[in-house]
Amino acid sequence: MSDPILQVNDLSISFQGDEGWNQAVKQVSFTLKRGETLGIVGESGSGKSVTSLAMMRLLPSGISRMDAGNIILRDTAGKELHLDALPEKKMLQVRGRRIAMVFQEPMTSLNPVMRCGRQIAEAVTMHLGYARNKAKEYVLSLFREVMLPDPEKAFRSYPHQLSGGQKQRVMIAMAISCKPEILIADEPTTALDVTVQKAILRLLKSLQQKYHMSMVFISHDLGVIAEISNSVLVMKEGSIVEQGSIDRIFKNPQHPYTMGLIACRPPLNIRLRRLPVVSDFSEGDNGVKNDFSRLFEAIPAAEREADHQRLYRQQPLVEVENLSVHYPMPKPLFRRERQWFRAVDEVSFRVYPGETLGLAGESGCGKTTLGRALLRLIEPSAGKVLFKGTDIAALRHEELRRMRKNMQIIFQDPYSSLNPRITAGSAIMEPLLVHGIAASEREGKALVYPLLERVGLKPEHYNRYPHQFSGGQRQRICIARALALKPEFIICDESVSALDVSVQAQVLNMLNELKRDFGFTFIFVSHDLSVVRFMSDRIMVMKEGKIVESGEADALFTNPAGQYTRELISAIPEGPVMQIG
Repeated sequence: MSDPILQVNDLSISFQGDEGWNQAVKQVSFTLKRGETLGIVGESGSGKSVTSLAMMRLLPSGISRMDAGNIILRDTAGKELHLDALPEKKMLQVRGRRIAMVFQEPMTSLNPVMRCGRQIAEAVTMHLGYARNKAKEYVLSLFREVMLPDPEKAFRSYPHQLSGGQKQRVMIAMAISCKPEILIADEPTTALDVTVQKAILRLLKSLQQKYHMSMVFISHDLGVIAEISNSVLVMKEGSIVEQGSIDRIFKNPQHPYTMGLIACRPPLNIRLRRLPVVSDFSEGDNGVKNDFSRLFEAIPAAEREADHQRLYRQQPLVEVENLSVHYPMPKPLFRRERQWFRAVDEVSFRVYPGETLGLAGESGCGKTTLGRALLRLIEPSAGKVLFKGTDIAALRHEELRRMRKNMQIIFQDPYSSLNPRITAGSAIMEPLLVHGIAASEREGKALVYPLLERVGLKPEHYNRYPHQFSGGQRQRICIARALALKPEFIICDESVSALDVSVQAQVLNMLNELKRDFGFTFIFVSHDLSVVRFMSDRIMVMKEGKIVESGEADALFTNPAGQYTRELISAIPEGPVMQIG
C-alpha cells in the first residue's frame, strides 16, 4: 500500500453566501494509497462531504469555487491526471469509471421514476458499451454480488419499493459497476439499523478486497471508522486537526476535538451519569492536557438499584394489554380470505411514573407503530391502553384531545414534523394556544422564551424558520414543543438516530436533565442498543411485531437471553475507548 493513487494538496473551497464568499474547506492535504481505506471523520459542517464532492468535481457551479490547491489521480504507471483542471467532457470519462461514489441518502441519489435496474444498466451502457441484454445480465450479477435478496425483483423495482438497506446496496452496485480504482463512501450507513450497518460495512470491505479498490470512507462516527479504515483524518470547521493510523489516533489522540469525538459515544462497559461532549475537551494552560477523568462519572450500582426499587413500588402510569395493530395486505386474485400484516401483535407491558423504558429493534419491527398506537395516532386493531387507569381507546374525540395534553411524541425527523412556513417560536406556541394555556400570543411568548433557553437555544431563534437551523437545533425545537404542555408521558421515536454522535450526546444529556427537572416519564425508541441502554431503566426488544425480550437495562445488555438481542448487541461498532487519567 505504499503506492499513492490520489493526492490532495492544499485544497481550499468557498461558497457564496448572503455576505460574500465563505471558506468551507481550508488547506486540506492528504494522500490515499493504493488498496488503502482512508477514513474522514468530523461533525456536520466540518467539510467532509465538500472535500469528497470536490474530488468527484460535483460541487455546484456558480455558488462554489476552488480557491487553491489541486487533486491528482495517478495510474499504476505513475502518470498524473490533474482532476481540478480537467475539462468536464474528460471528467465524465473519469467519474464512475475510475472514481465512483456512494452517497449518504440513497433515496435522493436514485431517480424515483426510473426502475433501479435500468438506472445501473444506463451507467454500464455508457461506460462499458454493453448491449441491452448483456447490461441486464451484468446488473443482475452485481445485485447478487451485493447480496440483494431477490435480484430480479430489485431490478424491476422503483426506489420507494425497497428498504433503506436495499437502496444502499443498489447504490453500491452502481458504484462498483465499472470496477473503479477509488470508491468514495459518504456516510453510507447513517440512520441505518446497526445490523444493516454492519452488513453494509462487511460488504464494502469484501468488495474492496475483491476489486483491489482504494476507498475514502466518510463518517461522523469514529466507531464506524474504526471498523473499516486503515488510517484516519479528523476534520473540524474545514481544516484537518489530526491525521494518522487508526491505532495511533485511537490509542493516543493528541487534539482535544478528537478526544471529544471518541468520548461522546455511549460506552459499552460502564453506565455514565452524563455523556462527555466535544465542548468538554480543551487544551489546558501551556498546552498541557487537562485531566478529563471528571467527565466520566459512573452511576454506582447501589444507587441505581435504590432508584429502581422506588420506581417499581408505584402504580403504573401506562398499562398496555394485548395491543395489536394489523394492516390489510393486497388480496390475492384467486383467494377469498384477506391476509393481514401484523405490525404489532398482542403486546403487553407497563410503564411506571418517572421511568425511562427503552424500546429497541430493527426497522420494520413495529416500534414506531407501537408508539403511535399508544397515543391513538394510529387506531389499534385490538387491546387496551390505560393511561392513569383511563382506557384511551374508549375516549371520544374531545376527551382524547384533552388527554393528549399529558401525552406527547418527539418524532424521528424534526424537519418533516415542523411546518416550514412557521417560525420556531410559533411552532412551540401553537399547542399553548390550542390547549388554552396561553390566552394570547403576548402571553405565549413569555412562556416560549424560557423553553427555548431550556433546550439550549437563544431568544433570537424565535423568529427563524426550520430551514435556518441545523438538524440538532431542529430536534431541540421539537423537544421544546413537546415540553410546552408539561406532559407526564413522552415517546421519543428515534429522536437522535440521524444526528452526529457529538450532537446526539448533547441531546441525550439534555433529555435526561429535562426528565429530572420536569419529572416526566419516557418511552425511548431506537435501533441502537448502546443508546437505549444509556437512557433506560428497562429495555424491551421488539421483533416482527412482538416483544421477544425485556428486562433491567444493564442486565439485559450484559447477559441477553435471546439470540436476536445478542445479534443487536454484537452489531454495535465497538470503536475506540477513551483512556482516563
